[in-house]
Formats: sequence, structure tokens, C-alpha cells
Amino acid sequence: MVKTTTQAADLIPDDSEIDRLRDDLLSWYRQNRRDLPWRRTRDPYRILVSEVMLQQTQVDRVIPKYHAFLERFPDFKALAEAPAADVIREWSGLGYNRRAVNLQRTAQAVIERHGGVMPRDPQELLDLPGIGPYTAGAIACFAYERDVGFFDTNIRRVLHRVFFGPELPRERVTTRELQTVADAIVPAGQGYEWNQALMELGALICTARKPACLTCPVQTDCRAFPTIQSVIAALPKGTRKKNEAPFEGSTRYYRGRTIAALRELDDDQSLDLLALGPRVRDDFSDEHLAWLQGLVNDLARDGLAQIAEERADYDPGEPGSLRVRLP
Repeated sequence: MVKTTTQAADLIPDDSEIDRLRDDLLSWYRQNRRDLPWRRTRDPYRILVSEVMLQQTQVDRVIPKYHAFLERFPDFKALAEAPAADVIREWSGLGYNRRAVNLQRTAQAVIERHGGVMPRDPQELLDLPGIGPYTAGAIACFAYERDVGFFDTNIRRVLHRVFFGPELPRERVTTRELQTVADAIVPAGQGYEWNQALMELGALICTARKPACLTCPVQTDCRAFPTIQSVIAALPKGTRKKNEAPFEGSTRYYRGRTIAALRELDDDQSLDLLALGPRVRDDFSDEHLAWLQGLVNDLARDGLAQIAEERADYDPGEPGSLRVRLP
């Protein structure tokens, strides 16, 4: 199997092993793949929308929002020209609202730089705002059916377990090593189906917490299979991932509540901090004004809010001197 090393040649499995892995995984995928709306299209715009929405959001929550968003903004031009406030409102329910702003910036760049046509080449895609290595690979593969290797959280987990073993602290695997393997194992002419299969396996079988190893189609070729069940069994109940924190009460939680409050306003309306505060946190008082101003300023820097009125002599004790609305 693959060894953790900086020598790229040592990372690539032999042909017989790869052929068996491909056959097993693709056969499983053809029988078990979910019928998802973004798998019925090769439209680069629709692929882009789905990929951005699926970042850190479950499929069941994305599907209705995907249809509604496309009905409101059916193409790059419609999204690029829409008021940012409308885009943020339509994003309601998906969380991580900065994604909506970045998605619109991508659409604007496609219109301005490429005449409304999404580039095919991953490197050109990477030059667009809001596009990272995974999204560039996904668009090149899922929209243009290019045989490229890339990975999101699900694919990364599958590659790590199959080729390197369980995700243990002592098993340090670099992004470069994973990329080397991802590139090497894409079957010629089947990049679309292969990457969809890897993603599906990570979502349905090779999950983060409770992988269904006993029903996994690639267990024969998986380095993690002999040990991963014992590793999971040894974890204390309720164990959190490293650095994982509760959502409620976090900055992201309050940012979301702020955006939710601003979405309820008409286009010509704004809120001062005293009116906004109780909608953001139940225990709001005057002592939270400076904190709320900082939160609002951060949202404004991210393009998610707009300071509607701010005097040069702003004083947190005079909340009427600062008002906020959607951009």
C-alpha cells in the first residue's frame, strides 16, 4: 500500500490494486448513487452554486435552497447584477453567509473577465475570487468532465483511510501527498463518475464518526480497515473533534442572528444598535454596545452588512449615531 513519503513515485499503488479499487468503487456507486439535482446538469453556473452551497451544509438542507436560488438567479448575469442584499436574503437558512457574497463576486468576475463563460482550466478557475483548489477541480470535473484529482472533506477522508490508514496524530499526511494520489488514481475518461463515487463513499459509508467498514466496497484495499473499528470503539462517548466548539453562543452564531435580523428589513430600512441588539442576543444590554459595534464592523468588512449612518464622533453610549442594514 501507499507509504507516507515525500517521494511521489512511492505514493502511487500498483496497477492491479488500482484497477480492483476502481472497479469495486464504481460498481458500488452505480448501484447506490443518490439522485441529486446537480448531478443532472453540466451547467458550470449550476455546478458552482451547488458546490458553494454544499460547503459545510447538509444535502437535505441544500436541495430546496438550490432550486429556489436558481429560480431567483438563473445565470451568472442575473446573480452578478442583483443587489447584494437580495442575494444574502435568498441565502437564508444555509448559514455561513459570507459564501453568498463570495458566490456573487465569482459571478461578477466571470462576467467581467470571461464574457459570462466559466473557464474550463483549473488554474484559470483558481484566479477567480471565491474559488479554491477544491471548487476549481469540482467545476472542471463536474461541469466539463475533465479527468482531474481534487478533494473536499469527504474525498480527503476516503483517500487518507484507503491509502494511508486511520487519521491518527502519528500518521501525518500532507496535502501534496494526498494530491499526488488523487491525481494518479483518476481513471482516464471517467473522472466525473470517479470523483462523484469518492464523494458518495465519504458521505454514505466512510463517514467521519461511524464508518460502515463492514459494508464498504473497498475494504479489501483499505489500510484503515483492520484497525479503524477498534480505534472508534476506544474513543470516549461524546468525544469531540479537536478544536470543535459548541455553535450556540459563538461569534458565528451571533453573526448569523445579526444577518437574520437585517434580512427582515425592507431595502430602505436600517436599525440602530439599540434596536438590533435584542434581536441578536436575549441578554442584550448597554454594556454589549461596543461588542455589537465590533460584530457589525466585521460583517461590513466581509460585505455582509452596510453601515448606514455613522458620525465621526460616534459614542457607544449613543447608538442612534450608528445604523446598519444589508448591503
